[in-house]
Amino acid sequence: MNAPIPVPAPKAVPPYKHTPLFPLGADKTPYRKITAEGVRVETVMGKEMLVVTREALRALSEAAFGDINHYLRPGHLAQLRKILDDPEASDNDKFVAFDFLKNANIAAGGILPMCQDTGTAIIMGKKGARVITEGDDEAALSEGARDAYLRRNLRYSQVAPLSMFEEKNTANNMPAQTEIYAEGDDTYKFMFMAKGGGSANKSFLFQGTPSLLTKDRLHAFLKEKVLTLGTAACPPYHLAIVIGGTSAELCMKTVKLASARYLDELPTHGSPDGNAFRDLEMEQQILKMTQSLGVGAQFGGKYFCHDVRVIRLPRHGASLPIGLGVSCSADRQVLGKITRDGVYLEELEHNPAKYLPEVEAKLGGEVVQIDLNQPMKDILATLTKYPTKTRLSLTGTMIVARDSAHAKLRERLEKGEPLPDYFKNHPIYYAGPAKTPEGYASGSFGPTTAGRMDSFVDHFQAAGGSMVMLAKGNRSAAVRDACKKYGGFYLGSIGGSAANLAEHCIKKVEVVEYPELGMEAIWRIEVENFPAFIIMDDKGNDFFKELNLG
Repeated sequence: MNAPIPVPAPKAVPPYKHTPLFPLGADKTPYRKITAEGVRVETVMGKEMLVVTREALRALSEAAFGDINHYLRPGHLAQLRKILDDPEASDNDKFVAFDFLKNANIAAGGILPMCQDTGTAIIMGKKGARVITEGDDEAALSEGARDAYLRRNLRYSQVAPLSMFEEKNTANNMPAQTEIYAEGDDTYKFMFMAKGGGSANKSFLFQGTPSLLTKDRLHAFLKEKVLTLGTAACPPYHLAIVIGGTSAELCMKTVKLASARYLDELPTHGSPDGNAFRDLEMEQQILKMTQSLGVGAQFGGKYFCHDVRVIRLPRHGASLPIGLGVSCSADRQVLGKITRDGVYLEELEHNPAKYLPEVEAKLGGEVVQIDLNQPMKDILATLTKYPTKTRLSLTGTMIVARDSAHAKLRERLEKGEPLPDYFKNHPIYYAGPAKTPEGYASGSFGPTTAGRMDSFVDHFQAAGGSMVMLAKGNRSAAVRDACKKYGGFYLGSIGGSAANLAEHCIKKVEVVEYPELGMEAIWRIEVENFPAFIIMDDKGNDFFKELNLG
């Protein structure tokens, strides 16, 4: 039996000096005052306390989600204009950038949101120690987000699991993702974000090893991984890269904040205490690398990214998490704050017309007109005459279907039933509309990510359907092989210009089948001068494969 050992006296340690992990500089955000109501100052135990009502929180959140679905930051718009003025930008870069600027002007009217995918509502709050609320902050902020989605022409994208395999749309875009931290003194600070599925799906965590921490190895690794982002999330991107992190989840949280430029005021060097910092030199090196890829703004060129943020974090000695993520053309985030003077929201650009060129230039090259109301065999006979990257203008009837509808149609085939004639006779547009405003033919109605439907293509084309598909982003080799085998085509549309398409190109929308699926129903739409590009043809050619994205 071991003899008892006396407990040693506590070892002397130096005084603790706290270093914030994210030491941000001064807030340079321009704000506008929403209201002075719902805010007051009271003295409690000799200290002045900021008292915030529930309604002030709700109203700020509603205003935020209304604004970010219609307005963009001036800096983002200036970057789009820069593409138009850059002699090194490709014609397709300029065509996409100009389309985005037109889209921003339509969305700024406050009726049509800039993207049909109006996103998951994400809210981050930092509550000062001398801020008093009624205690249900998460509920109040979520209610404000819900009210924005109910009152405006925004899409409900959230589905609730009823069982492992059965889901139902919540019909109000709830739940929101709300996180509240304790930080600061007598101010309540916020970031509101509407994150669409396309850009959210381009968030990647790689568990690297410390052996990657040399310049050449890390750059080679990042080039390979940046290419995996593809174009499905509507570039040009605001690209965020995070190296390190005390946990995988902190790494990815930092990616999201960096993509929103929330961490721009970090220091630009590290310290022995372990603070996060931006590596400005590496940001420029990665940006130049993305410009050299040739991917461009969706259809080839220089502008795969507007800018790059590279954040370095401390890490456990045995771990090296590396995170990548983007904010897309629907660059939707806004800062807010509540102070003793009132409720404030970041000032976004309400007059994006100032960024348009004075005269609309001829952008994107020659355009081939395609009549979609002719028989499918004639549409295919026309498309086969042209190479990939050919710009098209589509007029006529299209069928709209995406994930849930594709699954329903696959069930028919598996039961031995044929595909419906409408799926054989018309091009298939992968999309899900936002709500239709009164007096409009359509709500915002841009393309969704094509890759989600890849597994259906061979099965459907073998049955005579999906012979012409329209969506955004690169696709798998299986789709390329199916198009070559069955004589089909995949056309790429401009991701991120949903309001422009609704305003100018979509003339009629009606439900064809499965109305219970909501925005995932099968629709018939009539379009006029709908822009697209040939991406995959019936000969096995694939534009994105040339860029190593196939």
